[in-house]
Amino acid sequence: MFNYILRRLAYALPILLGVNFITFALFFMVITPDDMARLHLGDKHITQEQTKQWKHERGYDRPLFINSAHQDIEVIKDTIFYQKSVRLFFLDFGTSDADRRDINYDISQRVWPSIAIAVPTFVVGLLVNITMAMLLVFFRGTQLDTMAVVMTVILMSISSLFYIIAGQFLMSKLWHLTPISGYELGFDAWRFLILPVVIGVISGMGAGTRWYRSIFFEEINRDYVRTARAKGVPELKVLFRHVLRNAMVPILTGVVVVIPALFMGSLIMETFFAIPGLGSYTIEAIQSYDFAIVRSMVFLGSVLYIIGLVLTDISYTWVDPRVRLS
Repeated sequence: MFNYILRRLAYALPILLGVNFITFALFFMVITPDDMARLHLGDKHITQEQTKQWKHERGYDRPLFINSAHQDIEVIKDTIFYQKSVRLFFLDFGTSDADRRDINYDISQRVWPSIAIAVPTFVVGLLVNITMAMLLVFFRGTQLDTMAVVMTVILMSISSLFYIIAGQFLMSKLWHLTPISGYELGFDAWRFLILPVVIGVISGMGAGTRWYRSIFFEEINRDYVRTARAKGVPELKVLFRHVLRNAMVPILTGVVVVIPALFMGSLIMETFFAIPGLGSYTIEAIQSYDFAIVRSMVFLGSVLYIIGLVLTDISYTWVDPRVRLS
């Protein structure tokens, strides 16, 4: 098992290096530090001295890759690539370009609202989708199954923005059951989270239920299922004990890889509900041209995604020991 994990981590490292280098190239070869300075200072009525001062304060006045003014290791360390890209591997995200705020501190504060909204949405949505898919497989071939498939297609065809706007109008403005937006720390946070969680579960029911239903349908006609039925095993027991267990590999594929979303938050949901999470943090950084924050969030998202892929591979070995041989 340990060697298996090491192999997967070895495969993941080149991916992370490639993502980091491509991100650096996009930010510092397409958009130069002078362009960044003009975006923040404004295109009009700025002097060359103001541009130099802005770049010096934020460390953008260094060479890109090689600093020939130094010797030894400082040739590489005193460069934009090392200060803005390599240091990300040590989770040192530096300060923002706009107001020089500590990005590490902002992430540590904003990650909890993102988790508070993402984890309940993920857990409740997973249980609802799997249960609904199991029931549809149990009633397969009936009118209930047909009507449910049509309903899932309808739910998939509706934009998530519609669920957000309709939920805010009905639950907040019309019925006054929940706040329309905002967030509070502590126990009172549930009042602001319940509506986004409900909307997140409902908006994902269509695609989730239909996907799990297709997975269970692939398993329902296999030989081991027919053998269990021939032995007189009840249909519900066949579904929840045999079919669900043997469908865990594709289920885990879709479950574990959403780990980055649990930490990074939902860009649209947090923005519409004014939740101070990492999703809204990224949107605010894009709107204010704060490339330091955007680079940090892209790198953090890639790290979490790779962790999700590694955990997916490890979880495969729990449900299917044959994977260890590959």
